[in-house]
Amino acid sequence: MSVHTTTPAHKAELSRAAWFSTIAGLCGSFVAVGLARLAYTPLLPSLIQQHWFSAADAVTLGAANFAGYLAGAILGRPIAASLSNRTTLRLFMVVATLSFFACAYPLSTTWYFVWRFLSGLSGGAVMVLVATTILPHIPASRRGFVSGMIFLGLGLSITASGTLVPELLQLGLRETWIGLGALAVILTAVSWFGWPDAAPAAAVHPAHEVHIGKSARRPLGILYGQYALNALGLVPTMVLLVDYIVRGLGGSPELGAAYWIVYGVSAIAGPVITGYAADRIGFRAAYRGALLLQAVAGILLATTGTTPALIAAVVVLGIFTPGVVPLVLGRTQEIVKHDHAAQRKAWSNATTAFALFQALGGYGYSYLFAHSGQDYQLIFLIGAAALFIALLADFLVLKPKEA
Repeated sequence: MSVHTTTPAHKAELSRAAWFSTIAGLCGSFVAVGLARLAYTPLLPSLIQQHWFSAADAVTLGAANFAGYLAGAILGRPIAASLSNRTTLRLFMVVATLSFFACAYPLSTTWYFVWRFLSGLSGGAVMVLVATTILPHIPASRRGFVSGMIFLGLGLSITASGTLVPELLQLGLRETWIGLGALAVILTAVSWFGWPDAAPAAAVHPAHEVHIGKSARRPLGILYGQYALNALGLVPTMVLLVDYIVRGLGGSPELGAAYWIVYGVSAIAGPVITGYAADRIGFRAAYRGALLLQAVAGILLATTGTTPALIAAVVVLGIFTPGVVPLVLGRTQEIVKHDHAAQRKAWSNATTAFALFQALGGYGYSYLFAHSGQDYQLIFLIGAAALFIALLADFLVLKPKEA
């Protein structure tokens, strides 16, 4: 499609309220989905080296966040139905913010587990609610832009954590958590009045009235499975990348932070790149390419310690950590056409599948890590294998004529 034919679609302007909602969404994904989940990764070596926790406990505590994310993905919509989306989003932004301050005090493994779980709970709930709360208030021609802005928060949070954590660690591990909490306070305040008060009447559909057509169930089921396997492929990098560079390959903490920044900068570009690809070749083909590239990157990460290969792998995995989100969201809308309520239900189901396998992967990988002599390569190879299986499922199971 030419530029001239698409120009009219871009004439709709965003109102002031729509801009505030967009900024609130970016802050929500930054704090609850990104920073609360992913700032733990560059802190992992210090948690171990400063003897706050053993290596096995530290990785398991990282997985606690994934378990919370699963709970949030499941409970987010029911809680919002009782409290309203706006109140629920505010509540979980506050909980995520409190978790940073709580983690500044390692009172016990149980204390840390509870707060890492609650930070994950906030992230899962915000992920389910943020886009579906904001997009009904956005003109249809601008929803792609606003979706990208919302998920941009993920990449920005990774880059921010990679930049801030090394500087804050010079003050101390406790001060680092407090500094991250202070940032979360600011962004929570910025987002506070930006959340839409209520969904437009046309967008309100009681949950029991939402039905997904029979013809869409099979391709959606396969998509859920692919997205779940995608979670297994991403978890090793999300949890172990910095620890792998520092303790696995003998790099300095500064080098580990540099790789995390590369990962974060790539993540900033991710939604833009995948959105551009989907516009050109379609969501299904773009997602196939995403799965293939992630699998190859996982193999590179596991089998080589050379700088160019590591950078290439980190860039690819960084791009697709947030980049697969709009691809899967768009794929659900391809499969379930012209029914916004069913699309929201399908997206919620996909997010839950991702969260479930993210949690299972987090605990499974932590167990393997502890019982394999901290074998980083094994973890990365299992993640790559999951991504290859997800890719094969699309070719071998899904009928070519579908979508």
